[in-house]
Amino acid sequence: MNKEQLFEQIKHKKSFLCVGLDPVLENLPKHLLKYENPVLEFNKQIIDATEDLCVAYKPNTAFFESMGLKGWETLIKTWQYIPKTLFSIADAKRGDIGNTSAMYAEAFFNESKSDMSFDAITVAPYMGKDSVGPFLNYKDKWVILLALTSNEGHSDFQLHDTPEGKLYESVIKTSSTWASSDQLMYVVGATRGAAFEHIRQLAPDNFLLVPGVGAQGGSLADVCQYGLNDHCGLLVNAGRSIIYAGKGEDFAERAREEALKLQQEMEQILLAAQLI
Repeated sequence: MNKEQLFEQIKHKKSFLCVGLDPVLENLPKHLLKYENPVLEFNKQIIDATEDLCVAYKPNTAFFESMGLKGWETLIKTWQYIPKTLFSIADAKRGDIGNTSAMYAEAFFNESKSDMSFDAITVAPYMGKDSVGPFLNYKDKWVILLALTSNEGHSDFQLHDTPEGKLYESVIKTSSTWASSDQLMYVVGATRGAAFEHIRQLAPDNFLLVPGVGAQGGSLADVCQYGLNDHCGLLVNAGRSIIYAGKGEDFAERAREEALKLQQEMEQILLAAQLI
């Protein structure tokens, strides 16, 4: 999916919501345990309940990999179930020497070999250009680089001073020479609201994947004040606050209610910005 197609989805749905799929078997509603694959059934019902309110889904691969072979099969089947009109993100945070990254890229982008072809993958930039390059060799596929994250330990490295400013600023400045904004996004945590104005100066045209709204306490209004651009430029992720909104047999309906609240807020933001 290219940038224009993604923006068309945003305008059509009046939403820039990304739903994070982070399933933990022990946290699922108990009635799902009767299914042969409770995690897959959970994901499918969440998707059915929210697909008209969001523009993207982001399965975190660790939650599937931790279940062994069945988990990997569940990840494949989850990707296959996501409507192909929606943007799909493999939240895998890969990044290694070139030939290893090439295999990671095949695993998540080459459906003929791996049975999956996500639109995007999250990548750690620490090893530099040759570790990111293999992911950029696929047409209409996106690399989402970790820039300024929402976790508590972000300051251990990301805020270190370099000749180009903070380390996260150096990541954005340097990586922006590797690919255009049609193929490169950045992860910027919603809990870093004060930094969005500066980040938009560094990356005016790129989409930003923004976790941290919802359970982590980030403010959608703060993110959008400086994060929006003329293509919206934001995919705001909410995971636990949506998928675990309910614990009973009505969990999908409760998930929809939470997603709808965010979609309605996003619609008003898009209208105010004259993007729809």
